[in-house]
Amino acid sequence: MLQLYDDYDPSTFGLARSFNYLDQKQEKTRQEEAEWKILPGKPTPMFRDIFSLQTIQKGQGSKLENFKHGTTTLGFVFNGGVILAVDSRASMGSFLSSEQVRKIIEVNEYLLATMAGGAADCQYWLAYLANHCKQYELKNGKKLSVAAASKYLQNIIMSYRGTGLSMGCMLAGTDDKGQYLFYNDNSGLRLSGKIFSVGSGSTYAYGVLDTYYHDGLSVDQAVELGVRAIYHATHRDTGSGGVVRVYHIHKTGWTKVHDGIDCNKLHYQFAKEKGLVGDEDEAPQRLF
Repeated sequence: MLQLYDDYDPSTFGLARSFNYLDQKQEKTRQEEAEWKILPGKPTPMFRDIFSLQTIQKGQGSKLENFKHGTTTLGFVFNGGVILAVDSRASMGSFLSSEQVRKIIEVNEYLLATMAGGAADCQYWLAYLANHCKQYELKNGKKLSVAAASKYLQNIIMSYRGTGLSMGCMLAGTDDKGQYLFYNDNSGLRLSGKIFSVGSGSTYAYGVLDTYYHDGLSVDQAVELGVRAIYHATHRDTGSGGVVRVYHIHKTGWTKVHDGIDCNKLHYQFAKEKGLVGDEDEAPQRLF
């Protein structure tokens, strides 16, 4: 004969007692864990983001917020305008997902932007920026200035700060006052400057830019400097590669100078200029 317990519920097929027991056991475990966490001497490694009020426990962040980045983008201002140069490699952690990504976004006929960090975040919000620039032009009968576009992007990022955005963008363009270069990132930082490089290969690009950059570069020299800086970054940084793309921003808008120079061809070209073959074995052969 079936014996019915006091907490028996037909809708649970007689499992109410088991559920109640599991709930009590889980609650006891949670209480024990809470008491253990406040015991003195338990190490709790913490770090604080200098641009955010949120304190994050090290190693406990979401995987979507702690993914690896790989790219090289650069921009610099000279007497002939602004040069933007980028690579084309996209990575997903240690997996190289594409070699043909366009990292220079053509916002409109007078404004360009580069993307580094999360491709989805950059592409979406730069497209949103392009829409805002067009609306502003239709409503006011004039173009939005480069500084105002950069400020608008900063306001967007600030409203989403701490939510996992991954963006390191340069905005370059021309307006009534001249040609300008700005940097915006996901912390809300906004800078105006003459030289910027963003991405995992930026340190290598900065080395070339700091060596050869000056205001008096001709357009051809500036383009060559951009190509050379990106190449050296792709040669040393595994997260950068593919092809080199270069744009020139001038008084009347922008011009696409190079739409894809293969980094492998550049390697042998620059090696030949130094009297080498490019197989990385020349130095030992010369020494011995």
